Amino acid sequence: MARFFDFNGLGTNMRTEFIAGMTTFFAMAYILFVNPNTLAEAGMDAGAVFGATALVAIIGSVTMGLLANYPIALAPGMGLNAFFAYSVVIGMGIPWQTALSGVLVSGLVFMVLTASGIREMIINAIPEPLKMAVAAGIGLFIAFIGLKTGGLVVANEATLVSLGDLSKGTTLLAVFGLVVSAVLMTRGVKGAIFFGMILTAVAGMIFGLIPIPTSLGEVISAPPSIAPTFGQAFLHFDEIFTVQMMIVILTFFFVDFFDTAGTLVAVANQAGLIKENKVPRAGRALIADSTATVAGSILGTSTTVSYIESSAGVAAGGRSGMTAIVTALFFGLALFFSPLLAIITAPVTAPALIIVGVLMAASLLQIDWKKFEYAVPAFLTVIMMPLTYSIATGIAFGFLFYPVTMIAKGRAKEVHPIMYVLSLGFLGYFIWLH
Repeated sequence: MARFFDFNGLGTNMRTEFIAGMTTFFAMAYILFVNPNTLAEAGMDAGAVFGATALVAIIGSVTMGLLANYPIALAPGMGLNAFFAYSVVIGMGIPWQTALSGVLVSGLVFMVLTASGIREMIINAIPEPLKMAVAAGIGLFIAFIGLKTGGLVVANEATLVSLGDLSKGTTLLAVFGLVVSAVLMTRGVKGAIFFGMILTAVAGMIFGLIPIPTSLGEVISAPPSIAPTFGQAFLHFDEIFTVQMMIVILTFFFVDFFDTAGTLVAVANQAGLIKENKVPRAGRALIADSTATVAGSILGTSTTVSYIESSAGVAAGGRSGMTAIVTALFFGLALFFSPLLAIITAPVTAPALIIVGVLMAASLLQIDWKKFEYAVPAFLTVIMMPLTYSIATGIAFGFLFYPVTMIAKGRAKEVHPIMYVLSLGFLGYFIWLH
């Protein structure tokens, strides 16, 4: 095992890898509860999604560990699950079964492009400011959802939105959770988001806002059946051949593509694995990611991505794929705790969404706001996601305006031809939409 994972070459050992894998699990365990709650909004069975979330985290993390030997764990991605539920299913009225078919296709496309080497060309075609704007915009979108589900932001006929009722118990619980999570994050506590949810749930039980488990069966049980969601992605392939679904698939692919690439570079750099400005075995890592997305769509969950929370495990000393495999083992144990879904309610998960949004908004720092040709498309990408309740619409606005501002600046030749093609495609989408 030590030879297979090159413990000596990477300067690690089994004890260190185990601690690192456990650290990564606690840093990302919140997804076990946030993902089912989010996809349940789309009409999916929460228990089945819980099971699918844990299983795909196991499959993806083990594949990453064995195939690429990276200390990177995988699970359904934040942002893409929100896009799946709120934009695609609720916003566009697309059945969740058809949306799963879209996830499956995006994963297969990802695999083909990774194997063919075309992925590098696409990465180079998208300007850095737009990549960063997409990440930040998704962060704002997720935070907005968290504020809404936590009752901190409510609808208002006069002003569209306004502050929620702060005298309401569940809203106060969400505020408490946000404060606790923010304090834990500020103090640098590993797994702060997960532990913030636990403390919030405990506070909710103390004040009678959340039911208290009265038996062991309300905490631990056999893994939930994934029958309600398993294989649904195969049954609706005939419904994906529409302009609307092509845009959805493109968005699934685009966000997963850059999310994974960014995480891979960041974690590999932190672990000291980058050699001569190149990420070793990058192709294998991307294959592992796309394989997990395909597996997740079949099991019944939205797009799977590499988790930046893996950096917590790297900080604890993780350097090899064994870290990811240990994380997978903990997800295996988590399968038996699905009854906790009754305790981890919306006010408990809302702070997690807001904190993740804060983390993703950090990408705004990497945009050169002094260059107006970058600022306009970047700003529109960021602002339109939460205001239109659609990640796809935000991306579309940014991709449409980028060639316009670059041409106006006299830099038309610097715009990659792929960007012009994508812009025309999004323009056609808006024309068709209306």
